[in-house]
Amino acid sequence: MLVGVDTGGTFTDFVVQDGAQLRVHKVLSTPDDPARAILQGLDELGVTSARALIHGSTVATNAVLEQKGARTALVTTAGFRDVLEIARQTRPSLYDLRVERDPPLVPRDLRFEVTERLDERGNVLTALDHGSVSAAVNAAKDAGVESVAVCLLFSFANSEHERAVTEALRAVGLSASASHEVLPEFREYERTSTVVLNAYVAPLMDRYLGNLERSLPEETPLRIMQSNGGSISAAVARSEAARTLLSGPAAGAVGAAYVAEASGFTQTISFDMGGTSSDVALIDGDLIETTDGRVGGHPSRLPMIDIHTVGAGGGSIAWFDAGGALKVGPYSAGASPGPAAYGQGGTEATVTDANVVLGRLSAEDFLGGGMDLDVEAARKAVGSVADRLGTSQEDAALGIARVTNANMEAAIRVISVEKGHDPRGFALVAFGGAGPLHACELAMAMQIPRVIVPATPGVLSAYGMLAADLRKDYVQTIMLGPDDDTSGIEPLFEQLSEQGQREILAEGVEADRIEIEPYLDMRYRGQSYELTVPWTGSIYEARNAFHAAHQLRFGYSDPDEPVQIVNARVKSFGRADRPEIPRSPFDSETAASPDRARDVVFAGSNGAETRKTGIYDRDNLPAGARFDGPAIVTQYDTTTVLPPGWSALLDEAGNLVAEPVEGGRTDG
Repeated sequence: MLVGVDTGGTFTDFVVQDGAQLRVHKVLSTPDDPARAILQGLDELGVTSARALIHGSTVATNAVLEQKGARTALVTTAGFRDVLEIARQTRPSLYDLRVERDPPLVPRDLRFEVTERLDERGNVLTALDHGSVSAAVNAAKDAGVESVAVCLLFSFANSEHERAVTEALRAVGLSASASHEVLPEFREYERTSTVVLNAYVAPLMDRYLGNLERSLPEETPLRIMQSNGGSISAAVARSEAARTLLSGPAAGAVGAAYVAEASGFTQTISFDMGGTSSDVALIDGDLIETTDGRVGGHPSRLPMIDIHTVGAGGGSIAWFDAGGALKVGPYSAGASPGPAAYGQGGTEATVTDANVVLGRLSAEDFLGGGMDLDVEAARKAVGSVADRLGTSQEDAALGIARVTNANMEAAIRVISVEKGHDPRGFALVAFGGAGPLHACELAMAMQIPRVIVPATPGVLSAYGMLAADLRKDYVQTIMLGPDDDTSGIEPLFEQLSEQGQREILAEGVEADRIEIEPYLDMRYRGQSYELTVPWTGSIYEARNAFHAAHQLRFGYSDPDEPVQIVNARVKSFGRADRPEIPRSPFDSETAASPDRARDVVFAGSNGAETRKTGIYDRDNLPAGARFDGPAIVTQYDTTTVLPPGWSALLDEAGNLVAEPVEGGRTDG
């Protein structure tokens, strides 16, 4: 038995793989203590032991976003205590005269200096003054901090001074995160920010995971999802907590890639639309990664899946700006009071209310009929928008949907067009509670040729955890110019690979399931940022791979330009025994008949157009079932909208694959 658990803001999702059987379950989350919902769900599922429980946690994420992490200090080289505030000296809103920067996670009075100095190659310019170390340790202890980040200048090249400071802090009982352990990589501001993030959330994760481990059934190992799409043991996550900052969205992308591959699609865009936000990620054969991520405005250089998030979800509120233009989000009605249709006192029009007015959401099939929707309250909320626009309620609802889709189109462009990928060559994998509602219209706008809705879209993040490999990442800055001796690269890779092999073996993975992948970060001389390419043992091949990657990413390359090697990276994998996706072969396509019908509003040539629309219960659709839009497909965890001019097929892998009908209408 294998269990995946995804803790969300409203629900905690469970997917249990028990032999060939797959079970899904949801319980209300308990934000004050997320472990309580996990234990409740396991009890309701009757899980008394498991081969592993893989958990996507929001504890670290919420601590950063809400600035409720541990009281943290920073120890750094004398003269560099303000690097968190100086940052890159860039203004996020260039023309906003009233912009206010987010405060650093460590205030200035908790940033302490030690006397020491290395040069860029790690040579000692000023020896470490142990008196200043003692003063910094005492100051941190007297300040009552719970955690300390240690980041000395050029410690990635020589960690001797930083090790001494870290050992002194740990000797007096303080939790200490050292940059040479978390991120031995150059760029002072990003390295400092990353180790501060780790120190800020590590005590919280340590307590939370420790309590959860003690409460779990005996002999059930706990694994934690990382932002890079792999899992690590709870013991590692407790000390390297910054690696879990985007674990939930990363698991969703892993799940999207896995289920799409079962239907033969390897070029996909994952689209996860929930109640308050939408997460999108591009999958070009493999998941696209970045080391230039941000969480709550704070940079992190740890590898993470390149996920872009926008404030567009079912609870996003429609409003008007100073010029009278209709906007949707990022403000959200949240879970309470929620959309007006939920009948809990909400009065502002949301995306969910718009879908109720359009007839795309109905009380008879919302959450399997288990939740009543207040249609009149939704109409009243959308009506206030219609009055402002001078249109009908249906046209106003279509306007809300279109603005929402435009926000999500912009997010898809960020991870595709802006990075050299044409979305017309990809399929859109829609999941989350609201993703399948908007996916086909979103695909039309982006000219994406097909939409894939997985069998269990509402719990796909939890399912993705079962498909995630165990993974560890290692990096070392080497900074070699085009004429420098590169003979030391291979020995360094051997050292990092041996470390990866050793640590993955320690996680209980069999040797024949371990894979090591080496990479180089490279750039043209004079550039500020790098591209990552595979290392095959040949500098010549690495340079050619860099030129090709540069051409794809930026639209040009120059093979005659000198290339620098900046970092050596190693990814160490313990390949997962992924859950088998059951297949239901079919001999011929079966024309499906709707279970019932109702009026649903779609966009026509002259505005809102009401169409009699077939309603299909997904549980009743056999493999091979094909039907044309307009259609609505209902299931417990989501609703799929198939506009006019589209056709859908339930394939043998259980995925619903929708495409525009050739020559058919594709206006939305």
